[in-house]
Amino acid sequence: MTAHHNHTHPHGHHHHAGHGHAHPGGPLRVLREIFAPHSHDSADSIDNALESSAAGIRAVKISLLILGMTAVAQIVIVMISGSVALAADTIHNFSDALTAVPLWIAFALGTKVATRRYTYGFGRVEDLAGVFVVATMALSAIITGYEATIRLIHPQPIEQTGWVATAGLLGFIGNEWVALYRIRVGRRIGSAALIADGLHARTDGFTSLAVLFAAGGVALGFPLADPIIGLIITVAILAVLRTAVRDVFRRLLDGVDPEFVDAAEAALARRPGVRAVRSLRMRWIGHRLHADAELDVDPDLTLSQAHTIAHEAEDDLIHAVPRLSSALIHAYPAEHPAHSH
Repeated sequence: MTAHHNHTHPHGHHHHAGHGHAHPGGPLRVLREIFAPHSHDSADSIDNALESSAAGIRAVKISLLILGMTAVAQIVIVMISGSVALAADTIHNFSDALTAVPLWIAFALGTKVATRRYTYGFGRVEDLAGVFVVATMALSAIITGYEATIRLIHPQPIEQTGWVATAGLLGFIGNEWVALYRIRVGRRIGSAALIADGLHARTDGFTSLAVLFAAGGVALGFPLADPIIGLIITVAILAVLRTAVRDVFRRLLDGVDPEFVDAAEAALARRPGVRAVRSLRMRWIGHRLHADAELDVDPDLTLSQAHTIAHEAEDDLIHAVPRLSSALIHAYPAEHPAHSH
C-alpha cells in the first residue's frame, strides 16, 4: 500500500469515559474553586455541538435576566437612599452584565455552518468574546483599585448605610448565583469564554460585597473600612482575572488539556492494526475539539482495510475524548517515512 488514507467525519452524539481528578478538600478546595475553578468536568458534559451552543445561549439569557432584576432592585434602593457611591456600583454592575452580549452573539454564530471562506466554521468567535470579557475584568480591577486608593487618600462619608448594605447584599447574591451558573454550564459545554464570564460575574459580586462590608465598617465607626476593603477586593479580582486570562489565552494558542491528548493516544494505540501513533494534534474551535492524527498501520493491508482501521480509530477517538466533534485520521504503511503536510 503506497498511498496514505485520509478520513474525517463530524460526530454529533457520542459517549466518553469520565476522567477522575483528585482535589484538595475543605476550605482550601472552596477557595481554589472560587479563584481558579477547574477547567473541565467530563462527568456531566454536553457533547452535541448544537445542544451545547443552545445551552450556552440559555445560560446567557437566564443570567442576564437575573442580573437585570438585581440591577433594578439596586436602582430602587439608590432612589430611596440617594447614595452616589451605590449608584456608581449599580451602573458598574449593569454595564459589566453587558459582556454577556458578545457571548450570546458568539454562541449564535457558532451554530452556523462552515463556508468556503471560514472553512472551520465560526467557533473561534467565542474565543474573541472571551478576550473581551477578560479585558472588561481587567478594567474593573483598575477602576476598583483606583477608586479605593482615592478614597484612602481622600476619605468620603457614606450615608444611608443600611440601604447601601442591603443593595450590596443583593448585588452579591445576584452576581454569585450567575457566576456559579455560568461556570457550571461553561464546564459542561467546554466553553472557556463562558467560564471567564462567570468569573467576571464573581468579581462583580466581590465589588458588591465590598459595598456591604464597607457600609458595616462605617456604621461601626471605622470610615477607612471602605477604601481598605476596596483594595482587598482589587487583589481578589486580580486573582480571579489570572485564571480567566490563563484559560482564554490557552484557547487562543490552541492549548488542550494533556489528559485529553493522553486519552486520545491511548485510544488510537489500542486499535488492532495500528502499529504506532505517529503524531497527534488537537485544537479547540470555540467549545468543540478537532483532532488530526497520523497512524502507522500494517503495510500489508489493502487500501480498503486501511480505510476501515482509520474509520474505527476515529470512532475510538470520538468516544474517548470529551467534546471532540471532528477528527482527521491519516493511515500510512508502517515502513514508509512520514509524509510532509
